Amino acid sequence: MDKIRLDIVALSHSVTQSHNYAVVLGEEGGSRRLPIVIGGFEAQAIAVAMENMSPNRPLTHDLFMNALLAFNVTLKEIVINNLLDGIFYAQLICERDGEIIPIDSRTSDAIAMAVRFECPIYTHEFIMETAGVVLDESAEGSGAAPKPQKKRQKAKTLQERSTAELEKMLEEVLTAEDYEKAAEIRDELNKR
Repeated sequence: MDKIRLDIVALSHSVTQSHNYAVVLGEEGGSRRLPIVIGGFEAQAIAVAMENMSPNRPLTHDLFMNALLAFNVTLKEIVINNLLDGIFYAQLICERDGEIIPIDSRTSDAIAMAVRFECPIYTHEFIMETAGVVLDESAEGSGAAPKPQKKRQKAKTLQERSTAELEKMLEEVLTAEDYEKAAEIRDELNKR
């Protein structure tokens, strides 16, 4: 199965869910994005490594990295290898003395480890087709402010909206780079 390389495009705080964040992975050389909702601790672990910060004491992911290195194990890559019921699954692909050792992992932890080891992140086409969103290329990098949304008397839930409304809404939130909302809309569309 061919792998698609991903890069971390953004790490953002969720406006709608106070304790959640989203890490947005972008297809290398493409316009598709894979938004993944993660917890606050995992977001902190990723941010600390991305910013090359050195905490006074090692975080859990630093401890795990140090343990792997102490036993001469390197992390070659991570693969987001499955998506079941809206939950992403990943594997750490490790190597020791030429032997490849896959280790199951939560996706957020795998990304935190990938940043620390500076190793590539991959996924498969079926995951991008199911959970990926396409960023409108004209909006990307244009610097244009998001279009303000019209106020409604009573906001409909996602479940109350038609498929056409959801698809239009998805385009709008992608233009505004609200990947968390885009993931919610995508999940509702996938349920249908």
